[in-house]
This record gives sequence, structure tokens and C-alpha cells, in this order.
Amino acid sequence: MKKVVIGMSGGVDSSVAAYLLLKEGYEVIGLFMRNWDSLVNNDTEGNPNLNMEICPQEQDYNDALKVCEKLNIPLHRVDFIKEYWDYVFKYFLDELKKGRTPNPDLMCNKYIKFDLFIKEAKKLGADYVATGHYAKISGNRLCRAKDLNKDQTYFLAGVPLNNLKNVLFPLGNITKPEVRKIAAELNLSIAEKKDSTGICFIGERNYQKFISNYLKPNPGKTIDIDTGNEVGTHTGLMNYTIGQRRNVGISGNRDKHFVVGKNVKDNILYIAFGENNKYLFSDTCLVNQVNIISPTNPTFCTAKFRYRGSDIEVILEYLENNEILVKYPSKVKAVTPGQACVFYLGEQCIGSGIIKEIYNDNKKLDYL
Repeated sequence: MKKVVIGMSGGVDSSVAAYLLLKEGYEVIGLFMRNWDSLVNNDTEGNPNLNMEICPQEQDYNDALKVCEKLNIPLHRVDFIKEYWDYVFKYFLDELKKGRTPNPDLMCNKYIKFDLFIKEAKKLGADYVATGHYAKISGNRLCRAKDLNKDQTYFLAGVPLNNLKNVLFPLGNITKPEVRKIAAELNLSIAEKKDSTGICFIGERNYQKFISNYLKPNPGKTIDIDTGNEVGTHTGLMNYTIGQRRNVGISGNRDKHFVVGKNVKDNILYIAFGENNKYLFSDTCLVNQVNIISPTNPTFCTAKFRYRGSDIEVILEYLENNEILVKYPSKVKAVTPGQACVFYLGEQCIGSGIIKEIYNDNKKLDYL
């Protein structure tokens, strides 16, 4: 009997995934990861959980334990608190300091869930590793899940292909409503538990207050990029992202306004008025930290520039230094440095890169 070590989060997805593995005849072992400690990490401002009798992560562990007892499988736990800080959270803060908008979920998958976790699973004798992600592995290729609304290949696209070997995604062929139904039929205690939200393994926070624990507020000028006029004051560039249109701090505006750029050196936030303002759009971006998990390097494919974004037809030009120039003839709004650009060939996810620079009409947008 093949042994599978599955990441148990205390949520409904990993719980049902464990059940499905048992149903397929595997020997299943649960492994719970603890990756954040609010006291150790000075997570005080913006943390709604400080006065709770039990912290959310311990509650998640207790929920996972109940499920494992119900399914009659063992549950182990491991702490990656230091590793999460070193490989995920420091990167997150460093990117914010550069004026970029990082996605910690991708780094968590790359360095924690599909690296350190796999090594820990092997210590437990795992033949396979499994998670509750909505994705498929088909013929050694990463593919979109059946439930396109929950598909998580975007967040898995930075994981090296070698680390996806011997990985199982039991939820790849079922939908979220089906998962909830299975949990209810099994009378699992977490059947109606809300999905986790917020920063990966940290949870919901008041973002600006949370960031102030680590980066000091640094107010500066907000400038209308079309006129050069000062139109307000920002609270710190790390609190804004390209395309943002709410909570920008401009009163008495005459039109919808959007964040279109940041000048980190001079601490300036640039905004533009109007949904179709030219400064919101680009036609090319340069990506680095490229991870191709396809047998070939295609020239024509589609790309997502954010998790909930549409598939955009793109042309790829492969450069030196593990970089790709991504051209999209149909201009795209609010392509954001620091975010992932994820490539697809139909249902297959073929890789990703991190957006480094943005261009429009052959001009680099230096105000980013």
C-alpha cells in the first residue's frame, strides 16, 4: 500500500482530500504546518485575534485533529515559523520597500509547501505528497482544476517541475460545492467552516496597521500624473497597488481615480483620473524569476497577470538571465510589478515569472 502524507490545514478542502485518498486505497498520514507566531513575529497592530482564548492556528490544528480522528489517520505537526519568515515574509517586506506588490502565496508554495513540507513528508516515509489545492497533475504536467472558479494553478506556477513529481491533488476533478457536500455527508466538524482569507498562513488583518508592525509609515505627496498637481497625501507607498481605486485618500474628486505609479526615491504616489486613462494600460512587461514547467518553450500562449484576471493572448520572447519579454497586443489595465505573470496553453499551466518592468508603446514606464 502506497503511503501519502497530506497537508492538513484544518479546513474543508484538505479534510475532504484526505478522505478521497483513503477511498482510493492509500495509507494516509496528516501533517499540519505552523508557519506564523504572532508573538514571535511582533504581529500586534492590526491583529484582531490578540485577545482570543486560543489563536486561530491552534484552532486550525484542533480542527485538523478532529478530522483525522474521525478518518482514523495519524496527524503530525511541524513548525516552519523561522523558514516562513526567512523565505516568504522577508521577501514580502523587501518587495514592498521597492514599491512593488508581492504575492506571498506563490513564495509559500515554492519554498514551504512544495519544498520543506515535501522533505518533512519523506521523513515520514511518504511515497506521495498531497494537498487540498484545486489543480491537476496530468502526464507530469500541471493543469487547471475542473472547478475553474477555485483553480489554484496561478499560485502553483512558481513551483519547480521536479517538486511536483509524486504530488497528488485529490480535488482536481471535483467542485467546491461537491467538497462541501462530501464533508457534510461525512459529518465532519469543519463542513461549514469558512475558507481562510488574507495573507498566506497569517490570516485576515487590517492591512495598513499590520504592515506598520514592520515598515514605518512614511506619508508623502499624491500627484495627478496628467497635470503634475498635488492632489492629496498618501500614508506610505507600501499601502497602495497599481490599479487601486479605493482608499486612495483624495477628497472632492471629479472622476474615478486610480493608482498608476510610485516614485520610491521621492516618495510620490501617482494617480490618474478616468477608467480609460492611458497611464493605466501597458502592452509589454518584462518578467524575471522565470519558472517554466513545460517540456517546450512556446512563443504563443495566454497569460494571467493576476489571480482573478482574464486569460490574455501573449507573445513570449525568451531573454538571457532567466527573463522573458511578454507582449500583449490587446493592452491590459493595471499590470503590476511584483505580481506573477502565469502562462497557459489551454488547460495546461506552463510556468510563470514575476513582473519586473512595464512598457507601453515601446517606452518603459519609469514612474513604476
